[in-house]
Amino acid sequence: MKYNFGMIGLGVMGRNFLLNVADNNYKAYGLDTDAEKVAALKEEGQGREVDGTTDMATFVENLETPRKIMLLVPAGKVVDIVIHDLLKYVEEGDLIIDGGNSHYNDTTRRVQELESKGIHFIGVGVSGGAKGARFGPSIMPGGNAEAYAKVAPIFEAVSAKVGEDPCVAHMGKGAAGHYVKMVHNGIEYGLMQLLAEAYDLLKQVGGLNNQEIHAVFSEWNAGRLRSFLVEITAAIFAQRDDLTEGDLIDNILDKAKQKGTGKWTSQNAMDIGIPIPTIDSAVTMRGLSALKQERLAADAMHPSPLVDYAEDKAAFIAHLEEATYFAFVVTYAQGLALLADASTEMNLDLNLETTAKIWRGGCIIRADLLEIIRRAYTSNPDLANLMLAAELRQDLAKAQNSMREVLKAAIDRHIPLLTMGSTLHYYDAYHTGRLPLNLVQAQRDYFGSHTYERVDQDGVFHTEW
Repeated sequence: MKYNFGMIGLGVMGRNFLLNVADNNYKAYGLDTDAEKVAALKEEGQGREVDGTTDMATFVENLETPRKIMLLVPAGKVVDIVIHDLLKYVEEGDLIIDGGNSHYNDTTRRVQELESKGIHFIGVGVSGGAKGARFGPSIMPGGNAEAYAKVAPIFEAVSAKVGEDPCVAHMGKGAAGHYVKMVHNGIEYGLMQLLAEAYDLLKQVGGLNNQEIHAVFSEWNAGRLRSFLVEITAAIFAQRDDLTEGDLIDNILDKAKQKGTGKWTSQNAMDIGIPIPTIDSAVTMRGLSALKQERLAADAMHPSPLVDYAEDKAAFIAHLEEATYFAFVVTYAQGLALLADASTEMNLDLNLETTAKIWRGGCIIRADLLEIIRRAYTSNPDLANLMLAAELRQDLAKAQNSMREVLKAAIDRHIPLLTMGSTLHYYDAYHTGRLPLNLVQAQRDYFGSHTYERVDQDGVFHTEW
């Protein structure tokens, strides 16, 4: 018997994805150098057409041609090592799929290297965590469309569904799949930090305890903020600690780690000149959180005044819901604006309506809001920025006032809101017809003769100041 689909890397994500493939009536075969992981696949795959091995030659031999081989291994050098070993056994026309969080530049290089050998290679973003991999992730494949077509029926079967729509689609050329996944993760950074700041405000300004915060996030998740991240945030505040008598959230250290995709998003946005300050601020806050000992020392030297609670708790919570919705919309807007510009800059041929469509289910940033976003790009595929969409303009105009009230409350109480503040300032700057950057251009010309343009006539000018 030949197997329809192969997976290299049988950790939690790879094993769960392969079991998902087997659940959907495809014959699935796995490879891992760790015999225990192969044994775990066989144990969990009982009753399905799924098997595994620790030997690469056996693995490749047992796959039908053209072979469809997916890698879910750590990004970086490991991917190149696995590909190097695979090339000893695969044949012209076979397809290698990188399903990890690889940097898009690495994917571009691998596409070119393998194309010269007659081997198809596509980079694929997979979002949804271990549970998503097992029961339905959002899948973002890029690269050669004909190569993707070889595996499209399997991916459509295993992906999450919204109604009858599979949460997978061909994203575009080259490294489009991994690029879209990178930006997805950047948006994820922003949304997570926004919710962390909302939590801080509920606790410090609203005076809410964990049970009350759980109730607030649960209520938000029943409304226009309904999303995976709000759902799990609500659940976190109901979790008791197994090791103490208290709530788990109060015993988790305030040092957030990162794997790099948020940083990559910020770096690339700066390279191509697209502002994404909410995402940048979220990355910065993770860096600040790592300075725990410095923050404790500074806190002792520069103590903040005691926080006074909001006089009207219900009104404050209502403002905060408006502010969080505003910030969610603007964060998506920044990420999608980056995708739009990168598509042109890097010749990725992205479709933002399709991107929003497959993000509606399975992925970490899935939210009801994405259906509104999808419709906005259906109405206007050339939309320069989501904040200009007819479907959202009025909501943003109304909600901005609540964001201002929330920021005022935080400033008065010395509560840091780097991402919320960045979100509002981005919105204000984008809606300002004349910014003070004429002074910056004058300064640049003054000290460096960098020239400037004028408002009253065309051309490039320089002044001997």
